[in-house]
Amino acid sequence: MRIAYLCKRRYMGKDVVLDRYARLYEIPYQLARLGHEVEAFCLDYRGDGALAESHEAVPGRLAWHSESLSPRTATYAWRLLRRIRAFSPELVVAASDIPHVALGAWLARRLRVPFVADLYDNFEGFGQARIPGMVAALRHAVRGADLVLTTSEPLRELVETDYRARGEVVAMPSTVDKAVFRPQDRQASRATLGLPQGALLVGTAGGLHRDKGIETLYAAWERLQAEVPEAHLVLAGPHEPGLPPPAGERVHYLGALPHARIAELFSALDVGAICILDTAFGRYCFPQKAYEMLACGLPVVAADVGAMGALFADMPHCLYRPEDAGDLAAKLRAQLANPVVPALPMDDWETIIGRIEPRFRSLLQR
Repeated sequence: MRIAYLCKRRYMGKDVVLDRYARLYEIPYQLARLGHEVEAFCLDYRGDGALAESHEAVPGRLAWHSESLSPRTATYAWRLLRRIRAFSPELVVAASDIPHVALGAWLARRLRVPFVADLYDNFEGFGQARIPGMVAALRHAVRGADLVLTTSEPLRELVETDYRARGEVVAMPSTVDKAVFRPQDRQASRATLGLPQGALLVGTAGGLHRDKGIETLYAAWERLQAEVPEAHLVLAGPHEPGLPPPAGERVHYLGALPHARIAELFSALDVGAICILDTAFGRYCFPQKAYEMLACGLPVVAADVGAMGALFADMPHCLYRPEDAGDLAAKLRAQLANPVVPALPMDDWETIIGRIEPRFRSLLQR
């Protein structure tokens, strides 16, 4: 098949193309490795500059094209239509956010080819959804898609019931790169990161923002540091100017770490904390951080919200009531005392895309 793939350039703080990062990269890459020709087109909201490069993906082909927001963006859709029409795709796949899903649906209609929408989160929980017309555009595009992929069962149910999707809706979970996220020597990881060897380390990595529920961890730390003298808090990732990490000699803020070093951090910790709010975003987001921590052999405590709650439904010691700092502190303390790492199965990207690829091919037979 010839497949046109659309997504934004930046995803979870990473460059999809240069970092070859996660779901937005793996879908086109694994499809190409299955023998398909894939042309991928990114719009870069940060202005990192134009890009055009090919990535080895034999026996197929994968080419990436990216341009930045500029005055020319006003004509982006029409220019992209001409470029994709010259490629003559048999299928259009769009992912990453509302503008790309809506654009993908429009292009597929113009080209008269099947359309696949990939929803890695509930995009109605994104800031873009506050722009008038965005939610309507998203729902219209998803409702008319021939195939919709979601990262969780709750999101699949939402799309089927609220969106009234006419095409097939399939929950296709994400996963992690097991070559990166794997258990590493704890003492060596702590030494590299400058963390104390004999302490009990609790921590997390990612956006340290209010809308991600980080305030619950900060409040839990106030209790934990008084109750467990050996405990230290370790944090990595960007934070809001008005919400800095807690202060104190037992708090270690590492700033924004490169992707590969996040696995080193998770290997250095004793327990990982995963904070989520009970919001439209939190209820449907994929438990990516949980998978990364578990792949590193790290015991975790996560908010009992949406897909995260479903993931640990049989392991209540891994769940805390959302926004309940006391419950989070108690669960962290229990995991420090008697650590348990859930044994959850994790397929690799090759397996996951291999299972979904026949559904792509079947769209051409309708």
